[in-house]
Amino acid sequence: MGIVYLIGAGPGDPGLLTLRGAELLAAADVVIYDYLAPAKLLALAPRAEKIYVGKKGPVHALPQEQINALLIEKAKAGKTVARLKGGDPFVFGRGGEEAEALVNAGIPFEIIPGITAAIGGLAYAGIPVTHRDFNSSFTLVTGHEKDESSDIDWPSLAKLPCVAFYMGVGNLAQIAQRLLAHGMNPQTPAATVQWAATTRQKCVVGTLQTIEQKVIGAGISSPAITIFGKVVTLRSTLNWFESRPLFGQRIVITRTRQQSSELAIRLQNLGAEVIEAPTIEIAEPSDWSEVDRALDEAANHDWIIFTSINGVLAVKNRLLATGRDIRLFGSAKIAAIGAPTAAAINRELACRVDLCPDQFVAEALADQLLAAEPMREKRILLLRADIGRPILVDRLRAAGALVRNISIYETRRPAALPPGVGEQIRSGEIDWITFTSSSTAKNFLELFGPPTDLQKIKTASIGPITSQTLRELGIPITVEAQRSDIDGLVQSILSNQQ
Repeated sequence: MGIVYLIGAGPGDPGLLTLRGAELLAAADVVIYDYLAPAKLLALAPRAEKIYVGKKGPVHALPQEQINALLIEKAKAGKTVARLKGGDPFVFGRGGEEAEALVNAGIPFEIIPGITAAIGGLAYAGIPVTHRDFNSSFTLVTGHEKDESSDIDWPSLAKLPCVAFYMGVGNLAQIAQRLLAHGMNPQTPAATVQWAATTRQKCVVGTLQTIEQKVIGAGISSPAITIFGKVVTLRSTLNWFESRPLFGQRIVITRTRQQSSELAIRLQNLGAEVIEAPTIEIAEPSDWSEVDRALDEAANHDWIIFTSINGVLAVKNRLLATGRDIRLFGSAKIAAIGAPTAAAINRELACRVDLCPDQFVAEALADQLLAAEPMREKRILLLRADIGRPILVDRLRAAGALVRNISIYETRRPAALPPGVGEQIRSGEIDWITFTSSSTAKNFLELFGPPTDLQKIKTASIGPITSQTLRELGIPITVEAQRSDIDGLVQSILSNQQ
Protein backbone atom coordinates (compact mmCIF):
# COMPACT_ATOMS: atom_id res chain seq x y z
CA MET A 1 0.00 0.00 0.00
CA GLY A 2 1.23 3.47 -0.86
CA ILE A 3 0.41 6.77 0.80
CA VAL A 4 -1.11 10.08 -0.31
CA TYR A 5 0.16 13.47 0.83
CA LEU A 6 -2.30 16.35 0.40
CA ILE A 7 0.12 19.26 0.00
CA GLY A 8 -0.79 22.93 0.04
CA ALA A 9 1.31 24.77 -2.54
CA GLY A 10 0.51 28.25 -1.24
CA PRO A 11 -1.07 31.20 -3.05
CA GLY A 12 1.27 31.52 -6.04
CA ASP A 13 4.88 32.21 -5.14
CA PRO A 14 6.73 28.85 -5.31
CA GLY A 15 8.91 30.02 -2.43
CA LEU A 16 5.94 29.82 -0.06
CA LEU A 17 5.83 26.02 -0.17
CA THR A 18 6.63 24.52 3.24
CA LEU A 19 9.83 22.57 3.85
CA ARG A 20 7.73 19.49 4.53
CA GLY A 21 5.96 19.92 1.21
CA ALA A 22 9.27 20.20 -0.66
CA GLU A 23 10.62 17.12 1.10
CA LEU A 24 7.60 15.03 0.13
CA LEU A 25 7.59 16.21 -3.48
CA ALA A 26 11.21 15.06 -3.80
CA ALA A 27 10.20 11.61 -2.55
CA ALA A 28 7.04 11.27 -4.63
CA ASP A 29 6.44 8.61 -7.29
CA VAL A 30 3.41 10.50 -8.63
CA VAL A 31 2.44 14.18 -8.47
CA ILE A 32 -1.22 14.97 -9.12
CA TYR A 33 -1.48 18.73 -9.40
CA ASP A 34 -4.02 21.52 -9.81
CA TYR A 35 -4.34 24.56 -12.09
CA LEU A 36 -3.24 26.96 -9.34
CA ALA A 37 -0.27 24.91 -8.11
CA PRO A 38 2.90 26.75 -9.27
CA ALA A 39 4.38 24.82 -12.20
CA LYS A 40 7.94 25.46 -10.94
CA LEU A 41 7.24 23.19 -7.98
CA LEU A 42 7.10 20.20 -10.32
CA ALA A 43 10.86 20.49 -10.69
CA LEU A 44 11.13 19.40 -7.05
CA ALA A 45 9.85 15.97 -8.12
CA PRO A 46 12.22 15.08 -11.00
CA ARG A 47 11.57 11.33 -10.98
CA ALA A 48 7.81 11.44 -10.43
CA GLU A 49 5.02 10.81 -12.91
CA LYS A 50 3.12 14.10 -13.24
CA ILE A 51 -0.65 14.18 -13.82
CA TYR A 52 -2.61 17.40 -14.34
CA VAL A 53 -6.15 17.41 -12.94
CA GLY A 54 -6.74 21.17 -12.81
CA LYS A 55 -10.05 23.01 -12.89
CA LYS A 56 -10.23 26.33 -14.71
CA GLY A 57 -13.70 27.79 -14.44
CA PRO A 58 -16.18 25.31 -15.90
CA VAL A 59 -13.42 23.32 -17.63
CA HIS A 60 -12.27 20.38 -15.49
CA ALA A 61 -9.43 18.13 -16.59
CA LEU A 62 -11.03 15.48 -14.39
CA PRO A 63 -14.24 15.54 -12.33
CA GLN A 64 -13.64 15.43 -8.58
CA GLU A 65 -14.89 11.85 -8.30
CA GLN A 66 -12.31 10.74 -10.86
CA ILE A 67 -9.56 12.64 -9.03
CA ASN A 68 -10.48 10.78 -5.85
CA ALA A 69 -10.40 7.48 -7.75
CA LEU A 70 -7.01 8.33 -9.26
CA LEU A 71 -5.50 9.01 -5.83
CA ILE A 72 -6.80 5.67 -4.58
CA GLU A 73 -5.61 3.80 -7.69
CA LYS A 74 -2.06 5.12 -7.47
CA ALA A 75 -1.79 4.52 -3.73
CA LYS A 76 -3.12 0.94 -4.07
CA ALA A 77 -0.39 0.38 -6.66
CA GLY A 78 2.15 1.09 -3.91
CA LYS A 79 3.00 4.62 -5.05
CA THR A 80 3.93 7.60 -2.90
CA VAL A 81 1.47 10.19 -4.16
CA ALA A 82 1.88 13.96 -3.78
CA ARG A 83 -1.47 15.69 -4.31
CA LEU A 84 -0.36 19.26 -4.96
CA LYS A 85 -3.10 21.83 -4.43
CA GLY A 86 -3.04 25.62 -4.67
CA GLY A 87 -3.32 27.45 -1.36
CA ASP A 88 -4.31 25.20 1.54
CA PRO A 89 -5.98 21.81 0.93
CA PHE A 90 -8.64 22.43 3.57
CA VAL A 91 -9.58 26.00 2.64
CA PHE A 92 -11.99 25.77 -0.30
CA GLY A 93 -9.62 23.24 -1.87
CA ARG A 94 -11.83 20.14 -1.61
CA GLY A 95 -9.06 18.53 0.40
CA GLY A 96 -11.62 17.36 2.93
CA GLU A 97 -13.50 15.44 0.25
CA GLU A 98 -10.32 13.81 -1.01
CA ALA A 99 -9.25 12.88 2.51
CA GLU A 100 -12.67 11.31 3.16
CA ALA A 101 -12.36 9.23 0.00
CA LEU A 102 -8.95 8.01 1.12
CA VAL A 103 -10.26 7.05 4.55
CA ASN A 104 -13.15 5.10 2.98
CA ALA A 105 -10.68 3.26 0.74
CA GLY A 106 -8.33 2.47 3.62
CA ILE A 107 -5.50 4.58 2.15
CA PRO A 108 -3.06 6.22 4.60
CA PHE A 109 -2.64 9.94 4.08
CA GLU A 110 -1.10 13.08 5.54
CA ILE A 111 -2.14 16.73 5.31
CA ILE A 112 0.55 19.33 4.67
CA PRO A 113 -1.07 22.74 5.16
CA GLY A 114 -0.29 25.61 2.82
CA ILE A 115 -0.69 29.37 3.00
CA THR A 116 -4.19 30.18 1.85
CA ALA A 117 -4.75 32.96 -0.70
CA ALA A 118 -6.81 35.16 1.61
CA ILE A 119 -3.78 35.49 3.90
CA GLY A 120 -0.71 35.06 1.69
CA GLY A 121 -2.18 36.54 -1.49
CA LEU A 122 -3.53 39.61 0.27
CA ALA A 123 -0.23 40.05 2.10
CA TYR A 124 1.47 40.25 -1.31
CA ALA A 125 -1.04 42.98 -2.20
CA GLY A 126 -0.05 44.94 0.91
CA ILE A 127 -3.33 44.20 2.72
CA PRO A 128 -3.09 42.76 6.25
CA VAL A 129 -6.20 40.77 7.02
CA THR A 130 -6.18 41.89 10.67
CA HIS A 131 -5.18 45.17 12.26
CA ARG A 132 -5.88 46.26 15.82
CA ASP A 133 -7.17 49.65 14.64
CA PHE A 134 -9.68 48.18 12.20
CA ASN A 135 -10.86 44.64 12.97
CA SER A 136 -10.71 41.87 15.52
CA SER A 137 -12.14 39.21 13.22
CA PHE A 138 -11.59 38.00 9.69
CA THR A 139 -14.04 35.86 7.72
CA LEU A 140 -13.50 33.61 4.69
CA VAL A 141 -16.39 32.94 2.34
CA THR A 142 -16.67 31.09 -0.96
CA GLY A 143 -18.01 33.23 -3.76
CA HIS A 144 -18.81 30.16 -5.82
CA GLU A 145 -21.16 27.76 -4.05
CA LYS A 146 -21.77 24.28 -5.39
CA ASP A 147 -25.52 24.76 -6.03
CA GLU A 148 -28.40 27.20 -5.59
CA SER A 149 -28.81 26.44 -1.89
CA SER A 150 -26.78 28.67 0.38
CA ASP A 151 -25.72 28.46 4.00
CA ILE A 152 -24.24 31.97 3.95
CA ASP A 153 -25.82 34.18 6.61
CA TRP A 154 -25.76 37.41 4.62
CA PRO A 155 -27.33 39.62 7.36
CA SER A 156 -24.59 38.55 9.80
CA LEU A 157 -21.87 38.74 7.14
CA ALA A 158 -22.79 42.34 6.30
CA LYS A 159 -22.09 43.33 9.91
CA LEU A 160 -18.58 41.87 10.05
CA PRO A 161 -15.54 44.18 9.79
CA CYS A 162 -13.45 42.18 7.30
CA VAL A 163 -14.64 39.56 4.80
CA ALA A 164 -12.77 37.86 1.96
CA PHE A 165 -14.46 36.02 -0.91
CA TYR A 166 -12.72 33.22 -2.83
CA MET A 167 -13.54 32.49 -6.46
CA GLY A 168 -16.07 35.29 -6.56
CA VAL A 169 -15.19 37.45 -9.57
CA GLY A 170 -17.98 36.04 -11.70
CA ASN A 171 -20.48 36.61 -8.91
CA LEU A 172 -19.08 39.91 -7.67
CA ALA A 173 -22.19 41.89 -8.64
CA GLN A 174 -24.45 39.56 -6.65
CA ILE A 175 -22.06 39.51 -3.69
CA ALA A 176 -21.94 43.31 -3.55
CA GLN A 177 -25.71 43.60 -3.93
CA ARG A 178 -26.37 41.17 -1.09
CA LEU A 179 -23.95 42.90 1.25
CA LEU A 180 -25.50 46.28 0.41
CA ALA A 181 -29.02 44.94 0.83
CA HIS A 182 -28.18 43.62 4.30
CA GLY A 183 -26.70 46.84 5.57
CA MET A 184 -22.97 46.92 4.84
CA ASN A 185 -21.79 50.52 4.36
CA PRO A 186 -21.48 51.20 0.59
CA GLN A 187 -18.25 53.12 1.31
CA THR A 188 -16.59 50.08 2.86
CA PRO A 189 -13.10 49.82 1.26
CA ALA A 190 -12.75 46.87 -1.11
CA ALA A 191 -9.99 45.30 -3.20
CA THR A 192 -9.78 42.49 -5.74
CA VAL A 193 -6.44 40.77 -6.37
CA GLN A 194 -5.85 38.63 -9.44
CA TRP A 195 -3.03 36.07 -9.66
CA ALA A 196 -1.95 36.97 -6.14
CA ALA A 197 1.66 36.35 -5.09
CA THR A 198 2.87 35.98 -8.68
CA THR A 199 4.51 38.40 -11.09
CA ARG A 200 1.14 38.53 -12.88
CA GLN A 201 -0.48 40.02 -9.78
CA LYS A 202 -2.97 42.79 -10.43
CA CYS A 203 -4.95 44.64 -7.79
CA VAL A 204 -7.77 47.17 -7.97
CA VAL A 205 -9.10 49.15 -5.02
CA GLY A 206 -12.55 50.70 -4.62
CA THR A 207 -15.51 50.48 -2.30
CA LEU A 208 -18.33 48.03 -1.87
CA GLN A 209 -20.34 50.28 -4.18
CA THR A 210 -17.67 50.64 -6.90
CA ILE A 211 -15.55 47.48 -6.83
CA GLU A 212 -17.51 45.64 -9.54
CA GLN A 213 -16.98 48.43 -12.07
CA LYS A 214 -13.32 48.76 -11.04
CA VAL A 215 -12.82 45.06 -11.70
CA ILE A 216 -14.57 45.23 -15.08
CA GLY A 217 -12.57 48.32 -16.08
CA ALA A 218 -9.27 46.65 -15.19
CA GLY A 219 -10.15 43.47 -17.06
CA ILE A 220 -9.67 41.31 -13.99
CA SER A 221 -10.89 37.73 -14.14
CA SER A 222 -10.28 34.58 -12.12
CA PRO A 223 -8.27 33.49 -10.29
CA ALA A 224 -8.90 36.37 -7.91
CA ILE A 225 -9.83 37.09 -4.34
CA THR A 226 -11.91 40.03 -3.08
CA ILE A 227 -11.77 41.58 0.37
CA PHE A 228 -14.08 44.08 2.06
CA GLY A 229 -12.87 46.00 5.13
CA LYS A 230 -10.95 49.02 6.40
CA VAL A 231 -7.66 47.10 6.21
CA VAL A 232 -7.75 47.73 2.44
CA THR A 233 -6.80 51.37 3.14
CA LEU A 234 -3.34 50.15 4.19
CA ARG A 235 -2.49 48.94 0.67
CA SER A 236 -1.18 52.33 -0.43
CA THR A 237 1.29 52.22 2.47
CA LEU A 238 2.18 48.52 2.55
CA ASN A 239 2.26 47.65 -1.16
CA TRP A 240 5.73 46.09 -1.07
CA PHE A 241 5.42 43.40 -3.72
CA GLU A 242 4.29 45.46 -6.70
CA SER A 243 6.64 48.28 -5.72
CA ARG A 244 9.78 46.28 -6.49
CA PRO A 245 11.72 47.84 -9.38
CA LEU A 246 11.34 44.95 -11.85
CA PHE A 247 7.83 43.88 -10.88
CA GLY A 248 5.96 42.36 -13.79
CA GLN A 249 9.01 42.29 -16.08
CA ARG A 250 9.47 38.96 -17.88
CA ILE A 251 13.16 38.22 -18.39
CA VAL A 252 14.71 35.39 -20.37
CA ILE A 253 18.02 34.01 -19.10
CA THR A 254 20.16 32.27 -21.72
CA ARG A 255 22.90 31.01 -19.39
CA THR A 256 23.47 27.33 -18.71
CA ARG A 257 21.16 25.75 -16.15
CA GLN A 258 24.17 25.31 -13.84
CA GLN A 259 24.91 29.05 -13.91
CA SER A 260 21.44 30.59 -14.11
CA SER A 261 20.41 30.31 -10.45
CA GLU A 262 22.32 33.33 -9.11
CA LEU A 263 21.05 35.65 -11.84
CA ALA A 264 17.53 34.23 -11.57
CA ILE A 265 17.39 34.77 -7.82
CA ARG A 266 18.65 38.34 -8.13
CA LEU A 267 16.05 39.22 -10.75
CA GLN A 268 13.22 37.44 -8.93
CA ASN A 269 14.03 39.29 -5.72
CA LEU A 270 13.62 42.52 -7.69
CA GLY A 271 10.16 41.45 -8.86
CA ALA A 272 10.84 39.93 -12.27
CA GLU A 273 9.43 36.72 -13.67
CA VAL A 274 12.38 34.68 -14.90
CA ILE A 275 12.15 32.31 -17.86
CA GLU A 276 15.16 30.02 -18.10
CA ALA A 277 16.08 29.29 -21.71
CA PRO A 278 19.62 27.88 -21.63
CA THR A 279 21.39 28.11 -24.95
CA ILE A 280 24.49 26.30 -23.72
CA GLU A 281 24.91 22.88 -22.15
CA ILE A 282 28.05 21.96 -20.24
CA ALA A 283 29.49 18.51 -20.91
CA GLU A 284 32.54 16.55 -19.83
CA PRO A 285 35.32 16.04 -22.38
CA SER A 286 34.75 13.00 -24.55
CA ASP A 287 38.33 11.93 -23.77
CA TRP A 288 39.92 12.67 -20.38
CA SER A 289 43.46 11.55 -21.25
CA GLU A 290 44.82 14.98 -22.21
CA VAL A 291 43.15 16.64 -19.22
CA ASP A 292 44.51 14.04 -16.80
CA ARG A 293 48.04 14.39 -18.16
CA ALA A 294 47.84 18.17 -17.81
CA LEU A 295 46.59 17.94 -14.22
CA ASP A 296 49.28 15.41 -13.28
CA GLU A 297 51.91 17.81 -14.68
CA ALA A 298 50.31 20.99 -13.31
CA ALA A 299 53.12 21.54 -10.80
CA ASN A 300 55.60 21.86 -13.69
CA HIS A 301 53.94 25.13 -14.77
CA ASP A 302 54.62 28.67 -13.63
CA TRP A 303 51.01 29.83 -14.02
CA ILE A 304 47.63 28.06 -14.02
CA ILE A 305 44.81 30.13 -15.53
CA PHE A 306 41.06 29.77 -15.05
CA THR A 307 38.72 31.78 -17.26
CA SER A 308 35.34 30.80 -15.78
CA ILE A 309 33.54 29.26 -12.82
CA ASN A 310 32.70 26.28 -15.03
CA GLY A 311 36.41 25.56 -15.43
CA VAL A 312 36.95 25.68 -11.68
CA LEU A 313 34.09 23.26 -11.04
CA ALA A 314 35.29 20.95 -13.81
CA VAL A 315 38.75 20.72 -12.22
CA LYS A 316 37.28 20.11 -8.77
CA ASN A 317 34.99 17.36 -10.04
CA ARG A 318 37.80 15.66 -11.96
CA LEU A 319 40.12 15.71 -8.94
CA LEU A 320 37.41 14.17 -6.78
CA ALA A 321 36.51 11.57 -9.43
CA THR A 322 40.13 10.42 -9.77
CA GLY A 323 41.15 10.51 -6.11
CA ARG A 324 43.55 13.41 -6.51
CA ASP A 325 43.62 16.78 -4.81
CA ILE A 326 44.88 20.33 -5.18
CA ARG A 327 48.41 19.45 -4.05
CA LEU A 328 49.20 18.53 -7.63
CA PHE A 329 49.26 22.29 -8.40
CA GLY A 330 52.52 22.55 -6.48
CA SER A 331 53.86 26.09 -6.30
CA ALA A 332 52.31 27.29 -9.56
CA LYS A 333 50.75 30.75 -9.42
CA ILE A 334 47.06 31.05 -10.19
CA ALA A 335 45.34 33.67 -12.37
CA ALA A 336 41.66 34.19 -13.05
CA ILE A 337 39.42 36.20 -15.34
CA GLY A 338 36.80 37.91 -13.20
CA ALA A 339 36.15 38.23 -9.49
CA PRO A 340 33.45 35.50 -9.56
CA THR A 341 35.96 33.04 -11.01
CA ALA A 342 38.54 34.06 -8.40
CA ALA A 343 35.95 33.58 -5.65
CA ALA A 344 35.11 30.12 -7.01
CA ILE A 345 38.81 29.14 -6.97
CA ASN A 346 39.02 30.17 -3.33
CA ARG A 347 35.72 28.51 -2.39
CA GLU A 348 35.94 25.28 -4.39
CA LEU A 349 39.70 24.63 -4.50
CA ALA A 350 40.81 26.46 -1.33
CA CYS A 351 43.44 28.29 -3.37
CA ARG A 352 44.50 31.92 -3.28
CA VAL A 353 44.48 33.73 -6.62
CA ASP A 354 47.68 35.60 -7.43
CA LEU A 355 46.33 37.72 -10.27
CA CYS A 356 42.84 38.84 -11.27
CA PRO A 357 42.33 41.97 -13.41
CA ASP A 358 39.60 44.49 -12.69
CA GLN A 359 38.20 44.06 -16.20
CA PHE A 360 36.68 40.64 -16.74
CA VAL A 361 38.06 39.99 -20.22
CA ALA A 362 40.97 37.96 -21.59
CA GLU A 363 42.72 41.06 -22.92
CA ALA A 364 42.98 42.53 -19.42
CA LEU A 365 44.45 39.32 -18.03
CA ALA A 366 47.00 39.20 -20.83
CA ASP A 367 48.00 42.81 -20.12
CA GLN A 368 48.52 42.13 -16.40
CA LEU A 369 50.45 38.91 -16.93
CA LEU A 370 52.76 40.61 -19.39
CA ALA A 371 53.25 43.50 -16.96
CA ALA A 372 53.83 41.21 -13.96
CA GLU A 373 56.92 39.45 -15.28
CA PRO A 374 58.65 38.47 -18.53
CA MET A 375 56.72 35.70 -20.20
CA ARG A 376 59.54 34.23 -22.26
CA GLU A 377 59.87 30.51 -21.53
CA LYS A 378 57.19 30.73 -18.84
CA ARG A 379 55.09 27.57 -18.71
CA ILE A 380 51.39 28.32 -18.58
CA LEU A 381 48.50 25.89 -18.16
CA LEU A 382 45.18 27.29 -19.39
CA LEU A 383 42.11 25.35 -18.21
CA ARG A 384 38.96 26.48 -19.99
CA ALA A 385 36.13 25.65 -22.38
CA ASP A 386 36.65 24.11 -25.78
CA ILE A 387 35.35 27.30 -27.45
CA GLY A 388 37.54 29.81 -25.63
CA ARG A 389 38.63 32.91 -27.58
CA PRO A 390 42.20 32.66 -28.95
CA ILE A 391 43.30 36.16 -27.88
CA LEU A 392 44.84 35.12 -24.53
CA VAL A 393 46.80 32.22 -26.02
CA ASP A 394 47.99 34.33 -28.95
CA ARG A 395 49.16 37.22 -26.77
CA LEU A 396 51.07 35.00 -24.36
CA ARG A 397 52.69 32.91 -27.08
CA ALA A 398 53.70 36.07 -28.92
CA ALA A 399 55.53 37.10 -25.73
CA GLY A 400 57.43 33.80 -25.71
CA ALA A 401 55.33 31.85 -23.21
CA LEU A 402 54.84 28.10 -23.51
CA VAL A 403 51.07 27.83 -23.33
CA ARG A 404 49.28 24.54 -22.78
CA ASN A 405 45.65 25.13 -23.78
CA ILE A 406 43.42 22.43 -22.26
CA SER A 407 39.67 22.01 -22.76
CA ILE A 408 38.57 21.03 -19.26
CA TYR A 409 34.91 21.04 -20.33
CA GLU A 410 32.91 21.18 -23.53
CA THR A 411 30.03 23.44 -24.46
CA ARG A 412 27.16 22.34 -26.65
CA ARG A 413 24.08 23.93 -28.08
CA PRO A 414 20.79 22.42 -26.86
CA ALA A 415 18.51 20.84 -29.43
CA ALA A 416 15.87 23.57 -28.93
CA LEU A 417 14.69 26.37 -26.73
CA PRO A 418 12.28 25.30 -23.96
CA PRO A 419 8.69 24.89 -25.20
CA GLY A 420 6.82 28.15 -25.63
CA VAL A 421 9.76 30.53 -25.19
CA GLY A 422 10.06 31.40 -28.87
CA GLU A 423 6.32 32.04 -29.14
CA GLN A 424 6.38 34.26 -26.04
CA ILE A 425 9.17 36.36 -27.53
CA ARG A 426 7.46 36.73 -30.91
CA SER A 427 4.13 37.66 -29.32
CA GLY A 428 5.70 40.44 -27.25
CA GLU A 429 5.18 38.71 -23.89
CA ILE A 430 8.89 38.96 -23.02
CA ASP A 431 10.42 42.25 -21.81
CA TRP A 432 14.14 41.35 -21.61
CA ILE A 433 16.63 38.79 -22.87
CA THR A 434 19.99 38.57 -21.09
CA PHE A 435 23.21 37.45 -22.77
CA THR A 436 26.23 36.51 -20.66
CA SER A 437 28.66 35.42 -23.38
CA SER A 438 29.16 35.43 -27.11
CA SER A 439 28.23 31.76 -27.28
CA THR A 440 24.87 32.37 -25.57
CA ALA A 441 24.11 34.98 -28.23
CA LYS A 442 25.19 32.83 -31.19
CA ASN A 443 23.38 29.75 -29.97
CA PHE A 444 20.24 31.71 -29.13
CA LEU A 445 19.96 33.06 -32.66
CA GLU A 446 20.56 29.61 -34.15
CA LEU A 447 17.75 28.22 -32.00
CA PHE A 448 15.38 31.18 -32.32
CA GLY A 449 15.78 32.28 -35.91
CA PRO A 450 16.31 35.68 -37.62
CA PRO A 451 16.74 38.68 -35.27
CA THR A 452 13.90 40.63 -36.92
CA ASP A 453 11.51 39.51 -34.15
CA LEU A 454 13.84 40.92 -31.49
CA GLN A 455 13.60 44.56 -32.45
CA LYS A 456 11.03 45.35 -29.74
CA ILE A 457 12.65 43.21 -27.04
CA LYS A 458 15.09 44.79 -24.61
CA THR A 459 18.46 43.05 -24.43
CA ALA A 460 21.12 43.15 -21.72
CA SER A 461 24.75 42.29 -22.49
CA ILE A 462 27.24 41.35 -19.80
CA GLY A 463 30.14 43.15 -21.43
CA PRO A 464 31.91 44.53 -24.51
CA ILE A 465 32.90 41.18 -26.05
CA THR A 466 29.34 39.89 -25.85
CA SER A 467 28.05 43.22 -27.17
CA GLN A 468 30.35 43.03 -30.17
CA THR A 469 28.97 39.58 -31.01
CA LEU A 470 25.38 40.80 -30.62
CA ARG A 471 26.02 43.66 -33.06
CA GLU A 472 27.57 41.27 -35.56
CA LEU A 473 24.48 39.08 -35.28
CA GLY A 474 22.13 42.02 -35.80
CA ILE A 475 20.66 41.88 -32.29
CA PRO A 476 20.05 45.38 -30.90
CA ILE A 477 21.58 46.11 -27.48
CA THR A 478 19.55 48.00 -24.89
CA VAL A 479 22.08 48.02 -22.05
CA GLU A 480 25.62 46.80 -21.46
CA ALA A 481 26.96 46.04 -18.00
CA GLN A 482 29.68 48.44 -16.89
CA ARG A 483 31.13 45.63 -14.81
CA SER A 484 31.15 42.28 -16.58
CA ASP A 485 29.51 40.16 -13.89
CA ILE A 486 26.06 39.37 -12.53
CA ASP A 487 25.98 42.49 -10.36
CA GLY A 488 26.83 44.64 -13.36
CA LEU A 489 24.24 42.95 -15.55
CA VAL A 490 21.48 43.42 -12.97
CA GLN A 491 22.44 47.04 -12.39
CA SER A 492 22.34 47.75 -16.13
CA ILE A 493 18.77 46.44 -16.30
CA LEU A 494 17.77 48.47 -13.24
CA SER A 495 19.26 51.64 -14.75
CA ASN A 496 16.94 51.28 -17.73
CA GLN A 497 13.91 51.28 -15.43
CA GLN A 498 14.65 54.73 -14.04
